[in-house]
Amino acid sequence: MTPKGPAPGRPQAGPHPLGGSADDFVGRGVPSHPNQFALLGQRRFAPFFWTQFLGAANDNVFKFAFTLMITYQLQLAWLPPKMAGLVIGALFILPYVLFSATSGQLADKHDKARLMQLVKSLEIAIMAIAGWGFYATHVPALLLCVFLMGLHSTLFGPVKYAYLPQQLNERELTGGNGMVEMGTFVAILLGQLLGGVLVDQAVVGPQHVAWACMGLAIAGRATAQAIPASPSTDAGLVINWNPVSETWRNLKLAHEGVAVFRSLLGISWMWFFGAVFLANFPAFAKEVLHGGPQVASLLLAVFSIGIGIGSLLCEVMSKRHVEIGLVPLGAIGMSVFAIDLYFASTGLPASEPYSVGGFLVLPAHWRVLADLGALALFAGLYSVPMYALIQLRAQPTHRARIIAANNILNAVFMIASSVIAGAMLGAGLSIPQVFLAVGIANAVVAAYIFLIVPEYLLRFVAFVLTRLVYRFRIVHDERLPTAGAAVLVCNHVSFVDAVLLMAASPRPIRFLMDHQIFRTPVLGWMFRLAKAIPIAPQKTDPATYEAAFAAARAVLEDGEMVCIFPEGGITRDGALQPFKGGVMKLVEGLPDVPVIPMALGNLWGSYFSRVEGGRAMVKPVRRGFWSRVSLSVGTPAPAASVSPEGLQTSVLGLLEAAA
Repeated sequence: MTPKGPAPGRPQAGPHPLGGSADDFVGRGVPSHPNQFALLGQRRFAPFFWTQFLGAANDNVFKFAFTLMITYQLQLAWLPPKMAGLVIGALFILPYVLFSATSGQLADKHDKARLMQLVKSLEIAIMAIAGWGFYATHVPALLLCVFLMGLHSTLFGPVKYAYLPQQLNERELTGGNGMVEMGTFVAILLGQLLGGVLVDQAVVGPQHVAWACMGLAIAGRATAQAIPASPSTDAGLVINWNPVSETWRNLKLAHEGVAVFRSLLGISWMWFFGAVFLANFPAFAKEVLHGGPQVASLLLAVFSIGIGIGSLLCEVMSKRHVEIGLVPLGAIGMSVFAIDLYFASTGLPASEPYSVGGFLVLPAHWRVLADLGALALFAGLYSVPMYALIQLRAQPTHRARIIAANNILNAVFMIASSVIAGAMLGAGLSIPQVFLAVGIANAVVAAYIFLIVPEYLLRFVAFVLTRLVYRFRIVHDERLPTAGAAVLVCNHVSFVDAVLLMAASPRPIRFLMDHQIFRTPVLGWMFRLAKAIPIAPQKTDPATYEAAFAAARAVLEDGEMVCIFPEGGITRDGALQPFKGGVMKLVEGLPDVPVIPMALGNLWGSYFSRVEGGRAMVKPVRRGFWSRVSLSVGTPAPAASVSPEGLQTSVLGLLEAAA
């Protein structure tokens, strides 16, 4: 058998002499821009960014102004202020359930730039109806427009997230998604601030909202015109107009990749979590914090800024890769600060409605704002890597449909959040108690997701190890392929070598590990989670030896990466040991699979390596804290051209160069 072709998930380039795609090896090289903000100067990103920014702003000028009208200005027996945010939120996301399946098909079938332009034209028509509704104070018409703007967003969502991986490479995806997430929440902030300021004007407020919404819609259509062509990924697709059967089919497509599907669930939970807070800000400000409309806007401002900061931090903290180790960190922060928000907002004394200035005078209110900002920041760290992972690993031919499946799940979870939060409020719980319940539930859900998809937990451990225990530097990480089979060959210095390699790789690695390490209490559990392949010496356990190589070759044939430590064990004196012939047995019959030599440097003598009398994990601070270690990645070579001696020479050269 021969290895399967490059795994999907990013634009393909021409063939590479080592197999797979040339783009798999060069796509993660020196970036074409210094940081994520430089994307705003490039046509492949800037018009798209401003189009989605203006659309998000318009959504929120309209929705927030309408919500404040009902909460503070109108007295409707059939829509009380306490329920207004929940009803409007549920109505906005209902189209996601009804039409996401169709929108995903349209995005895969048609040019994405053209589709975005048509969607923005629809927005202008919707805002014309909304303008009449504001002038006439016609609440049913405005509720209709809430539904139609939800339809507008339903059509735009799959196009938006399928467009990015067609235009950005792996090193740009996290930064690009961070910019989009930041832009979305800044647009939410500015849109809701503008909507709140405009609608608060006596008599003419609603009319000013109408004109602002129309202006934003027209501006969004203008920027959409400059989006570069983004060709169809499945031009022959026949549209299935049945939303039920197509929704089920999309969910089945998404379920084909376990990590992708679990990431969809994780993102949907994040929207459940966030929707509870966003929908309740007006009532929380009025009934719990005793503030006026401006205080509700302040809460949204803090929340949006927190999301934006967290989203932008992802590129820096991930070192410009898709780093899903940030996801558990984000989940922990979301729960901690949501729970603390309950304690910070419980028992505040009643008062006449505060202005923003009066609200900020009281120290107790600063704790509320700090909790909101922090939980939002961690939500940004949680969501951006998940979006990037889905875009990177989903099949390009039906990427938009998988994103549509994500939108369906998001909608279901958000509707559920409205129903559950409404039921809790109706049962007599206070808004802070609802926040507490969501914070506790988040901890439970996160633990469940990370246990059933251990890649998140493993990458979190690798993230902590390479940021807090060591200062980890990677040399020539662009040589690690983002798709296709590969054999990684590395020196073996410590018990955490595999964890460091996990942190360096953009994709999962299957390790051939000495069977005895699985008996180590913590590391053994972790390597079992990583699906490491146990191997024993051929002389003592020939059955385990043969089974290990058979399993490793099957992994390569599936287009994944395998790592082998050809010294056969951890060095006992810090010197590179002779390479054994296992690597040649591994690549038997796979002459074109690239073999990549790698060298871990300056790790000998650390807590996790052997030192005194061959012992390891003694004297934890013998190297001090945050010591420097490195990983140098060598030039890939086809399996047919390598030998154990040649690979040993390559690794030794990498070690000498890094010294």
